[in-house]
Amino acid sequence: MLGKMKWRKINRIIHRDFGYFFFGMTLIYSISGIALNHIHHWNPNYIIRNEQVVFDKSKVNEIKDKDDVLAILKIINKDDVYKSHYFPVKDQLKIFITGGSLVIEQETGKGVIETIKRRPFFKEINFLHYNNPKKLWTWFSDIFAFSLILIAISGLFLLKGKHGITRRGGWLTLVGIIVPVILLFLYL
Repeated sequence: MLGKMKWRKINRIIHRDFGYFFFGMTLIYSISGIALNHIHHWNPNYIIRNEQVVFDKSKVNEIKDKDDVLAILKIINKDDVYKSHYFPVKDQLKIFITGGSLVIEQETGKGVIETIKRRPFFKEINFLHYNNPKKLWTWFSDIFAFSLILIAISGLFLLKGKHGITRRGGWLTLVGIIVPVILLFLYL
């Protein structure tokens, strides 16, 4: 009886302390995981905006050098952010500005300003999720992953009785295993 009580106490301590210690890591991986799961709906790292602009065709067709490009940018109050420009195809001008670019169709005078800005918070947690910091972070992530296994296993044995692993908890655990297996077979 003493051994059983000691094991249950150790199990609770492991589950509790690892849960507290890895609270931040769990949030980082959970939030960035959700963001990355929906990458087809949005860019979790950058805010990308497109703005339509129209220029006088005669002014756009006269562009030959940097001064002409700066004159065009002055019209939209962007002359202070010029980086470079080039003509990727005939009758199309691409101007690189700080934080984005402007593409102008010379034939029509229509253009699109695309601005790119780092998405705060998500950019940083996705950086960690992708395991970019390298060696030290990899070790910490591996310890976290191993600890998640311990948290999961210790969680199975926290409760006893009708809510424990031998009754209700066992059924929920079984369903929690079956659902990913079914989804795996559906997508393979």
